[in-house]
Amino acid sequence: MASPLKFKLNTGAEMPAIGMGCWAGFSEEEAEGAVSWFLSALKAGYRHFDTAWLYGTEKYLGEAIRRSGVPREELWINTKLPWHHPAIKTVEESLDESLRTLGIDYVDSYLMHWPQVVDWPDDVGALELLRGAYKLFQEGKQSITVKDWPTFNETWKGMEAVYRKGKARNIGVSNFSIKTLEKLLETAEVVPAINQVEPDGPYSGPDDRYCRMHPYLVQEDLKAYCNAKGIRLVAYTATGYSAVLTNPAIVDLAAKYEASPAQVVLAWHLARGVIVVPKSADPQRQRDNLNLPTLDTEDVRRISALDRNERYNKAGPDGKVNGWTYEQLGW
Repeated sequence: MASPLKFKLNTGAEMPAIGMGCWAGFSEEEAEGAVSWFLSALKAGYRHFDTAWLYGTEKYLGEAIRRSGVPREELWINTKLPWHHPAIKTVEESLDESLRTLGIDYVDSYLMHWPQVVDWPDDVGALELLRGAYKLFQEGKQSITVKDWPTFNETWKGMEAVYRKGKARNIGVSNFSIKTLEKLLETAEVVPAINQVEPDGPYSGPDDRYCRMHPYLVQEDLKAYCNAKGIRLVAYTATGYSAVLTNPAIVDLAAKYEASPAQVVLAWHLARGVIVVPKSADPQRQRDNLNLPTLDTEDVRRISALDRNERYNKAGPDGKVNGWTYEQLGW
């Protein structure tokens, strides 16, 4: 059964509160293999799927949807503007490419993946680009360079255009801080409906260097700011991995609610009004992630009190995160 819980966006649309993250890995084989676990997610009841051009899985998500027989109108499909496209093509051209790849006429939400514009060519596929960037990162070399133009304010005008045309029924951002949101809102005519925080970066490999919004990084200031502006937060890969899941408080609460630590952390997000898009290829964990306990108010506070402001998404060898300094990102 699909989770009935939905959160209303500032457009009036109701977005499923639990989605399936669609990052599959760095290889085409992994991306193609995602069809099987997309299908199991659809069978389990997932109706919200979070993909991106950068993930290389749009094609395979579209294939799974067609094979599943689930009507398009029952689904919430989110994808993201590639972070190099604003410098080489319009937002509409990029979205049209994603729509063709997905095999659909519109997306339910379209996000600006990062505030910066990366200097990448347009004739290389997403996964090949990511593998190359990750290799440089591992070698301790500067891995990503960025362009000064267009600014995210200028790119947002293109996002607003596809929203007005109905190709994207909601638009939003990803990896935006209070600083970058304030700058965006100076010129925005449409307030972002969504801010997806700390999704998997292109270097999130076995060392688990990159973390997300989770109980060790609660980001109350960002949440309060977004709440005040009517922007809904979405947390990607939100459980915090073993560092959080083995915390004694989380383990104790898992026993109390007869749930797994991951279920407890996901339930904490929902209690705070944050949408979650955990990724799992395991059918049982997929079902578990749709079946979350309702936490007592005091237990929500107890988990929030674990906050350490601990951001694992740290600068790389070039002293930057994907081409920008902490100061530029507003971290």
